[in-house]
Amino acid sequence: MLRGFATVSFFVEDLSAAKAWYTELLGIEPYFARPEVGDPAYVEFRFGDLQCELGLIDARFSPHGVSDKPAGAVIFWHVDELEATVERLLQLGATVNEGITVRGEGFRTASVVDPFGNILGVMTNPHYLEMLESLKA
Repeated sequence: MLRGFATVSFFVEDLSAAKAWYTELLGIEPYFARPEVGDPAYVEFRFGDLQCELGLIDARFSPHGVSDKPAGAVIFWHVDELEATVERLLQLGATVNEGITVRGEGFRTASVVDPFGNILGVMTNPHYLEMLESLKA
């Protein structure tokens, strides 16, 4: 069911500062920003052997609001059938954290809280499929 790591998302209160910090850390600029003009609400880096994705998201879009406590990351696993996967997770006792959300350009995400209090993200991710296909060549 879980196909592999797709995207890690960090919610940040100061996206400009976080973008600068991760640009310095990774040694690369983000390859993607939304919106494309003006102050971004989301930036994304691709890096590593499998071109894994790290997304920085303005905290105003966090499903849980802003907290002064340490935050974790939601790791999204690529799945082939998002609706069926979410339904199966719910049947197994998970609860909805964030419902299925269309992100554009073929990307859709959802997250659940497992029975142990952990957030599990699942998504359809065209980039993951492109990378997988390129490994077969």
